[in-house]
Amino acid sequence: MRTELAASVLATEDGRRADEILRACVHCGFCNATCPTYQVRGDELDGPRGRIYLIKGMLESGAPNAVAQTHLDRCLTCRACETTCPSGVRFGELAEIGREMLESGTPSAAPRGARDRLVRVLLRVVRQPRWFQWLVALGRAFGWLLPRRQRRMLHPAGLRRTAAGRSRAPRSATSGRRVLLWQGCAQRVVTSEVNAHLSELLEARGFAPFTAAAERCCGGLDLHYGSAADARAAMRHNVQQLSALDAELVISTASGCGVTLKDYGRLLGDAEAAAFGAKVRDVSEMLAGHTFRKKPIDGRELRRIAWHPPCTMQHGQRLTGTVERILIATGYELAPVADAHLCCGSAGAYSLLQPAIADELARRKARELQRHRPEAVVTANIGCQMQLAAALDAPVLHWLELLA
Repeated sequence: MRTELAASVLATEDGRRADEILRACVHCGFCNATCPTYQVRGDELDGPRGRIYLIKGMLESGAPNAVAQTHLDRCLTCRACETTCPSGVRFGELAEIGREMLESGTPSAAPRGARDRLVRVLLRVVRQPRWFQWLVALGRAFGWLLPRRQRRMLHPAGLRRTAAGRSRAPRSATSGRRVLLWQGCAQRVVTSEVNAHLSELLEARGFAPFTAAAERCCGGLDLHYGSAADARAAMRHNVQQLSALDAELVISTASGCGVTLKDYGRLLGDAEAAAFGAKVRDVSEMLAGHTFRKKPIDGRELRRIAWHPPCTMQHGQRLTGTVERILIATGYELAPVADAHLCCGSAGAYSLLQPAIADELARRKARELQRHRPEAVVTANIGCQMQLAAALDAPVLHWLELLA
């Protein structure tokens, strides 16, 4: 792609990187075939190729605009386009640059509506687990006042079971390979038993898992919505505080956190951040090669399950097949799921900011997950788990919960 970026833009590191990414695009449009929002809306500007042109236009003019804001807001950042692209265009990076430009305060960007601004304020609560815990408790207590969709997200069948589950901190192990368990913001509040169960799985296999009180949000939410300075401040804090804890590895059970943590080196641009990111592993990478037995769910062993791979796992971290192999080796039958590469519509806070598209994607995903009548649906990210639990009547669990 030919570019004519403004000299002031090319003088910046982000501008030079954007120019490099733009020039890699060959206009082929293969990306649109796997873009969830393009499939829902059928609008060229709601596909990766159209968004690339919109970002290019902003960078060449040196100013954001309302059209680019609308269509970038509708992007899930699922990165399915990156998996599809034959030219290796790093659309996720380009979207970060475009969103940061939109949020820079330039007057030519359209002012956001009151609902949008409120949701973005509430995102700050999610990043503070203590505040978020109070908000969730309040929502559950007065759920009858909420819209049906939000009510189901707080009281879905799959999450009611886990909410009553056991939650404990990792024991202070004195021997074994020290591994830091990333707690996450939403996960530690909504499904804290997942990491508690992982602690037992790891301790039984000779590891010494622990958590860190100094952990802050990974920065993913801020990064996706253009607040790059806030995102990098949280990332820098995590690197400085957690690097000193002498952990051999950092283990994430939420793929949405893991994909951001692994990218700290690129996002912060220094050796210390790169070293921290190199220690990060998705829990499936950690447990590959170990054997397990089935764990009864509500007093019975499941046989047939459906697996939903989060976008942050399959497109972001490029981890495919690992969880499936573990579950099959444990004795589970995986039901076939069509269009498994497509997003469920959660995408961080996307389901709150773009509810119409998110709900349509959830309906499509729910239809395919239920097509072969599984006894439960399993996934690997808290956002997907809550989104699917609001759309399905079957239990929706983290896949770790199936391992004894």
